[in-house]
Amino acid sequence: MAHKNNPELTWNARQLRKNMTPEERTLWYQYLRTYPLKFYRQRVIGHFIADFYCAPAKLVIELDGSQHFEAEGLAYDKMRTEYLEEYGLTVLRVPNNEVRKNLRGVCEYIDWLVNKQMQR
Repeated sequence: MAHKNNPELTWNARQLRKNMTPEERTLWYQYLRTYPLKFYRQRVIGHFIADFYCAPAKLVIELDGSQHFEAEGLAYDKMRTEYLEEYGLTVLRVPNNEVRKNLRGVCEYIDWLVNKQMQR
């Protein structure tokens, strides 16, 4: 597998970091920014930009809005997940409404999953 970085997407990633969704902003500022392991926002991995990425845990976190639950969005996300898994990454998909309604539960699950990944 080729290098994970794709310079052609770097500008897009910067723009996405500047214009995070409310749910991305909440998860970042209330949890991931100060997590003991380094998380990156809007990280370029191959042909895609991951919402959040933790290299030591080989974990990608994707926050999904309503468009991700339509037929086209589901097919695209499946293809993206398969692509990222080819790099040996685990992809966690979290619906936006779960971040809004149950942030604590989302954070606890992320912590559990990171710890599980680190034991591999």
